[in-house]
Amino acid sequence: MPIQRTKSVGNTQALTSQVGIVRLLEVLFACVTFSLVVHEGGWHDRNGDWCMFCWCFCFAVTLLVLVVEFVGLQHRMPVSWKNFPITFAMYATLMCLSASVIYPVTHIQNGRTTGKTKDYRIAATVFSCLTCLAYSVEVTMTRAKPGEVTGYMATVPGLLKVVETFVACIIFVFISEPVSYDRHEALKWCLAVYCICFILSLVVIVLCIGECTGWLPCAFNKFLSGYTLLAVLMYATATVIWPIYSFDRKQGGEPRRPSFCQSRNFCYWDKWVAIAVLTAINLLVYLADLVYSARLIFIQA
Repeated sequence: MPIQRTKSVGNTQALTSQVGIVRLLEVLFACVTFSLVVHEGGWHDRNGDWCMFCWCFCFAVTLLVLVVEFVGLQHRMPVSWKNFPITFAMYATLMCLSASVIYPVTHIQNGRTTGKTKDYRIAATVFSCLTCLAYSVEVTMTRAKPGEVTGYMATVPGLLKVVETFVACIIFVFISEPVSYDRHEALKWCLAVYCICFILSLVVIVLCIGECTGWLPCAFNKFLSGYTLLAVLMYATATVIWPIYSFDRKQGGEPRRPSFCQSRNFCYWDKWVAIAVLTAINLLVYLADLVYSARLIFIQA
């Protein structure tokens, strides 16, 4: 009797390759994390909502990526598959990292949680850290290697664009609740810096994912180098201006933490400090972006 061979339903390589296995672990860890929180751990306020959004969003999009690659629909997707998966993986790394910090600080550290609920929350935090680790491994495995021809978002400057936009989003959260930029005109300039640089970085990411870089009126490399240099200069001014007008008493700032903030975990003065630190961090990221972008242009030339 002849042996009948069954044809493979889909691309099993998408699930059995090293990257595929890592993505399966991402789905598993994210699912376990929000399942623990929903079952017994619980969540509350906006911080808890953000953490749940991170875990569920990362779970859903990673599952979508696996299905698309398993079925073989990459070329029919309206996005560049050389840029989309690694861009999402980088965002997922940062999102899960933030959730792994925010959830234990707001749901475990307060000391009011005890017993079984606390155990579930600790377990959820552990699996959230594992999810973050899995996404960081995927980024490491899929980023561009020296001499490899791949999408821009897989290069170091492309990944730095993701970090720039994510840090800017955190600044927006701190600067808007409570509103911290209306105390002086100089602080409004800082807000303009954050918004302009965020929009430009986001435009670059969208152009790369949508494969629309040809729409620019100038060469993409020249646009990148020009805007990154502009962002460095603008962030340099914000790095100096924000601390002066927030903490210098002569400029109407508050050099010391108010006494009534002692009873709060994170008051408005702490957010001012966080904005100053994040501004300096983003300046360093833009500097690194400028250096790597210049190297890419030099190598291509």
